[in-house]
Amino acid sequence: MRIIWKAPGIRRPVACNGFIINMKMNKFQNKYRIGSARLPNWDYRSNADYFVTICTKNRKCFFGEITDSQKDNPMTLSKIGQIAQDLWEGIPNHFPDIKLGEFVVMPNHVHGIVEIKKSKGDLGDVDDRDVACNVSTQKNQMQDISPKKGALSTIIRSYKSAVTKNARLTNPHFAWQSRFYDHVIRNPSAFNKISNYIINNPKNWDTDKFYS
Repeated sequence: MRIIWKAPGIRRPVACNGFIINMKMNKFQNKYRIGSARLPNWDYRSNADYFVTICTKNRKCFFGEITDSQKDNPMTLSKIGQIAQDLWEGIPNHFPDIKLGEFVVMPNHVHGIVEIKKSKGDLGDVDDRDVACNVSTQKNQMQDISPKKGALSTIIRSYKSAVTKNARLTNPHFAWQSRFYDHVIRNPSAFNKISNYIINNPKNWDTDKFYS
């Protein structure tokens, strides 16, 4: 089955170890919407480290539960949570210019660091149109993702598509929030703070802004 994903919307901000990425709230049809959190004039195909957060629709806890925040590994993954983890870890197999940093699956969202590291010859124009995915089974995972090299949005669309296809074999109601949040990591200090935030996120679940 071919799955075409439209360009993603605006990103959602996150608090990290004492600093908060600012967000702009606008009203549309009497409901608040998150304004743009993207870095102005930044080319999201550029070599850089990106902090990514993706939430489930309505922040529903599809991925498992925090059983004991005092444990070293307090997050107990559901079957869908394991799918989300396995497919994230498989991203570099389908996007060879990608390296992954810290990553965590939380009950209703995932956090991860994605490094785009293209060689000099690959830094030209990149086609960032809709990406087509053909994910027939969990075993295949993302093997048929379109080979287009591109922006962060292309990678995340492909990941979300693959997780959705496989998760719905377990729960047909699984869905992501249509938007995702990204933050360009500018220096080693910010990289370390965000990495620590991701590592410690399960232990801090009770105070997490996504707690539900």
